[in-house]
Amino acid sequence: MKSIKDVNFKGKKVLVRVDFNVPLDEHKHITDDTRICEAVPTINKLVADGAKIILIAHLGRPKKNGFDEEFSLKPIADYLEKLLDKKVIFIQKLLGEEVEHIINNMKDGDIFLLENIRFYPEETKGDEAFAKKIAALGECYINDAFGSSHRLHCSTAVIAKFFPNDRYFGFLMEYEVKNLNRLMRESKKPFTAIIGGSKISSKIKILESLLDIADNILIGGGMVFTFLKAQGKEIGKSLCEDDCMQVADNLMKKAKIKRVKVFLPIDVVEAEKFDNNAIRKEVSVDKINSQYMGMDIGEKTAKIYFDVIAESKTILWNGPMGVFEMSNFRMGTKAMAEAIAEATANGAFSTVGGGDSVAAINMFGFADKVSFISTGGGAMLEYVENGTLPGIDAINENR
Repeated sequence: MKSIKDVNFKGKKVLVRVDFNVPLDEHKHITDDTRICEAVPTINKLVADGAKIILIAHLGRPKKNGFDEEFSLKPIADYLEKLLDKKVIFIQKLLGEEVEHIINNMKDGDIFLLENIRFYPEETKGDEAFAKKIAALGECYINDAFGSSHRLHCSTAVIAKFFPNDRYFGFLMEYEVKNLNRLMRESKKPFTAIIGGSKISSKIKILESLLDIADNILIGGGMVFTFLKAQGKEIGKSLCEDDCMQVADNLMKKAKIKRVKVFLPIDVVEAEKFDNNAIRKEVSVDKINSQYMGMDIGEKTAKIYFDVIAESKTILWNGPMGVFEMSNFRMGTKAMAEAIAEATANGAFSTVGGGDSVAAINMFGFADKVSFISTGGGAMLEYVENGTLPGIDAINENR
């Protein structure tokens, strides 16, 4: 992996793919600037070199072709300008004479943020002709968008081929890959994975991959009830993917063959309805009320999980244990955050990834008490599954 720290980009027009896909409220205010902040070191390095910096990014999933005010990067440009304390050039266009004129007249150290690249359907289709047009705007290419590098899109995978000798990873990409390689290839035993979330269907591949590297897998979140129903238990009105019950059963059988310990809750917090103020109680998984729904793991389960984590040397967390957004159903998720922080303090290497898990670790104030927080949930999971990503392969190809 050739680092940009070893290259001087003085006077070069450098295309930088960044991940500015951040959450905005109804007033277009950024509610979590993590991804923007993580791109700053690479941008600052290029500014210091005296490069002409052309940032490429996307926001959301625009449904119509062409400009859409709802998904414009204008709020991001304004925020970045304040963050860097430096002018950020921005117009609501991506290609064309006006864009080319601006780029051709940029001074060393200037920063130009292009409008949302997903306004062009060719981007998500991986259209090579479109990638070539974007590539023509610069002389070098840097991918620093880990959170988007699992996509076979023009700006993350296809564009790199047009820079055979001038394509690089940014500092964020370096950091992500370094830490995920440590997780996957240099992990110390016992290795414990904590996998939560609502649906088992979105976690099948990661769970199957973990059977080859983990010693313990702790299951939480809504997916628990698919496992429990597959075992013949009453789950009431809890979330369940009936078409994945066989998958859940097969995973348990494979784990047994591979001697991986898969832990399911022994108790849950059930509620009358999906409401923070609903009538709730903690019950054994064998006594779930047919008219209630599971909303969190129970205290006994949290204690078991806590103890497993405490004995671990490598920890991966993806997905909450319950509906942690509601104060009455966040005990299990908070317990995991506390356990991971404590284990990390005792020498374990811990990785947290995925929007909800990162939100939880921040909510409970433990962000600085874990080893590594990945900026890309989907990308992180795919890296664990496959050991690489399209955006990584595109940079490394033929090197």
